[in-house]
Parts: sequence; C-alpha cells; structure tokens
Amino acid sequence: MNIANYQPEKLFTIEEANATLPLVRAIVGDLTTLARDVHERRQRLEHLLDGRDAKVADPYSDELRQMQEELEADIERLRGYLEEIRDLGAEPKGLEDGLVDFPSLMEGRIVYLCWKFDEPEILHWHELEAGFTGRQPLPVEMSVDAGE
Repeated sequence: MNIANYQPEKLFTIEEANATLPLVRAIVGDLTTLARDVHERRQRLEHLLDGRDAKVADPYSDELRQMQEELEADIERLRGYLEEIRDLGAEPKGLEDGLVDFPSLMEGRIVYLCWKFDEPEILHWHELEAGFTGRQPLPVEMSVDAGE
C-alpha cells in the first residue's frame, strides 16, 4: 500500500467503529476458526502429498482430491468473510489473530483504530505503517467515555 496516496472508502469515528463490532465480532469469530482449521488441514495435506507421484495409481488419490476440493471451498469461504469485513469499510489484518483496523482521522491524518477479537471494544490506534506492534492506547479525548 502506498501510504501517501491511501484514501479509504470510509473513515470511522470511534463510536461508529465500536457500533460495527457486534457484526465484525461475529464475522471474525467464524473467520479465525476457519483460518486456523484451513491452515492445519493445508499442512496435513501438503505432508500427505509430499513425495507422492500423481501419475502412479494410488488407492488414496480420490480421497486426497476430495480433501483438496474441500480445502479450496473453505479458502473461498475465508475470502467471503474477508470481503464482508471490507464491505463494512474495515480492514482485516491478522486472520488467525482476529485483527481488524478501522481507518480514522486523528489530528488531521489518517490512522487505524485497531481492534483484536478478544477485546471488548476499540481501545487502541496506530499509524498506517506501524502495524500491530505500533499500537497505542486511544487518547482520552477520542475514547467513547470522553464525552461523559
């Protein structure tokens, strides 16, 4: 991503981002579970296929082909979950960790409000190029409770 030219389709306030969390949480729950399962199955399948000669008659070839087809179908389901999150204006980042970024404005620049699946609400933000390791707590004036 070229950060200098980055223009998200939607910019979220903290309130708007938190309001989407029930739906995002449901999608991410399905996504993380399926992503872990796909990862494990892909590794097992690669191990089973390693060293096999596809040209030689193999009594397990039909079963392996079916496993590959099911894996491909689940990879398509993963893509669908990712697209659902993107359609909301958010950006999925870590499939197995359940990381989602919400583009937002802070002090006149675009940043990400950063949420992780096990967090009750959005509590962190980071610069576009910083990633998860650059997360910082939300400024008090930006938090949901600031207006109360």
